[in-house]
Amino acid sequence: MVPVKSAARGKSRLDVAGIDRAALARAIALDTLEAATACELVAQVVVVTNDPALARESAAIPALRFAPEGDTRGLDAAVATGMAAMDPNERMPRAALLGDLPALRPADLADALRAAASVDRGVVSDAEGTGSTLVTARAGVPWTSSFGDGSFARHLELGCTPLAVQDASTLRRDVDTADQLDAARALGLGSRTAALLSAARRS
Repeated sequence: MVPVKSAARGKSRLDVAGIDRAALARAIALDTLEAATACELVAQVVVVTNDPALARESAAIPALRFAPEGDTRGLDAAVATGMAAMDPNERMPRAALLGDLPALRPADLADALRAAASVDRGVVSDAEGTGSTLVTARAGVPWTSSFGDGSFARHLELGCTPLAVQDASTLRRDVDTADQLDAARALGLGSRTAALLSAARRS
């Protein structure tokens, strides 16, 4: 499940010269979604968003299912909406992935999901070690999450186990600032985000 803010509201701290912020936020989300659907351990990706343009521009990405966010009540409410649409009876393993991982590689996501299979609830911290990029729950385990600033510590308090993924995993490199985008670029950006940055450099 991937919650995605409307591009007009998302990534307010991501200011890159020569690039429209909304277009960049949408490209980052689309690259994240494409990587998630390409992961061999992902059966379905539910996207919770109020951004109709995201649905239109994702037509080339297979196996996406969209659920309207409705009233904007924050990440955790959006995640809960997606979980209810995905598996209301909690019969399957579930995961919430943030939509701002433009360098994400499907294999890195698969590594984390394999590790999650052995714990009731799992969490992956961001590169700074304070936020969370992925939260998981095993089949039959009630869903809970607490995304936002400082979320990694809160997820540990909720009983999540830190998943054993490499420090350099692309799953850890979320992007909220230009410096973080540069760090993601060093890992290798998805095609849409890379194209926007390339066009800005040529202009």
